[in-house]
Amino acid sequence: MEAGRRAFANQGCHRCHIIGKTGTPIGPDLSHVGAKYRPEYLALWLRDPSYLRPSTHMPAFELSEDDVRALAAFLATQQ
Repeated sequence: MEAGRRAFANQGCHRCHIIGKTGTPIGPDLSHVGAKYRPEYLALWLRDPSYLRPSTHMPAFELSEDDVRALAAFLATQQ
């Protein structure tokens, strides 16, 4: 989970998203995203958000597979 927390910070996710009291409320609050989505879905989303939701404003980032897995696992714990 620590790798996912670091990836969230290092990739700048906090510039658009909030977890708890940290971040900027431009995009959705991710404090409880794990209660709604499984890690597999989150990984698909992180790889290509517009594939799952063509109207999304979230761009596709060039994330390594390690970062995708770590972020998905971290986000899945946010309940």
